[in-house]
Amino acid sequence: MQLITDFSTCVSGPCVATIGFFDGVHRGHRYLIDQVKAVAESRGLSSAVLTFSAHPGKVIRPDCVPGLLTTTREKIGLLEQSGIDACFLIGFTSQLSRMEASEFMEKILYEKLHVRSLLIGHDHRFGYNRADAFDDYQHMGQRLGIEVLPALSYMYEGVPISSSLVRNSLLEGRVEDAHRYLGYPYSIQGRVVGGYQIGRTLGFPTANLQLSDSEKLLPVSGVYAVYVYTGTDRYKGMLNIGHRPTIGSGNASSIEVHLLHFSGDLYDCPLRVEFVHRLRSEVRFQDRSLLIRQLEQDAMCVEELLS
Repeated sequence: MQLITDFSTCVSGPCVATIGFFDGVHRGHRYLIDQVKAVAESRGLSSAVLTFSAHPGKVIRPDCVPGLLTTTREKIGLLEQSGIDACFLIGFTSQLSRMEASEFMEKILYEKLHVRSLLIGHDHRFGYNRADAFDDYQHMGQRLGIEVLPALSYMYEGVPISSSLVRNSLLEGRVEDAHRYLGYPYSIQGRVVGGYQIGRTLGFPTANLQLSDSEKLLPVSGVYAVYVYTGTDRYKGMLNIGHRPTIGSGNASSIEVHLLHFSGDLYDCPLRVEFVHRLRSEVRFQDRSLLIRQLEQDAMCVEELLS
């Protein structure tokens, strides 16, 4: 895949493209990309996606930007796996947000990116105030020489897949549903930082994870069965997202993961964590002995789930 961030280095010749933020590059996105690739092959053109390096909401409505399912690096990697020929990665600016759809199609899509066929869903909107509809885009395209085609919608088990659906699943702790909608397990990445080392006193030493990207969405607080990757090695783990109500102040939020059958020092190591199943909510226990007993039960559940 050719990654293009400078319009002066566009793909040679015309292309078939689609537009979107593609957060998560979920099953629905990949279904759309497959359609783009098919049309491109039938026309003898290159296939491309136009996406943005930051969520458009940061410009349009900065007070309610959702947590991201994928960092820019992760998104590019997933798009590359889709088999698309090129990815146009541009910054979403205030100037771009004020551009009418007709100007965007002419100045950006036609003149700079050489788009000659554009696939979009019937309910997809772009341009200033998202004021135009699919028929309007088709009429603009006819004037410019851009064929605007309707993309087929994607349903998974009777459910229309969207990034919002995946986010809601994660925010409700339904990580298995998120896995099904994405087509791969949801994961976070970060670096191990110093903690209070209280887990060691309980017999369950934990690595305190600091996210690599603060905009990445965290699933709802609770205890999870996870896979933990340390470079090329994979370990079963149980991860807690929350406030440590039994042994902490109950205020500071943390991400702590215990690796089963691991011994060693992980301080300052990069980790990737894949979510498999939510075991339970955070609970405040009366004393440490009850907490230790619950942690032992959690570890047994992780062993069983991930065996």
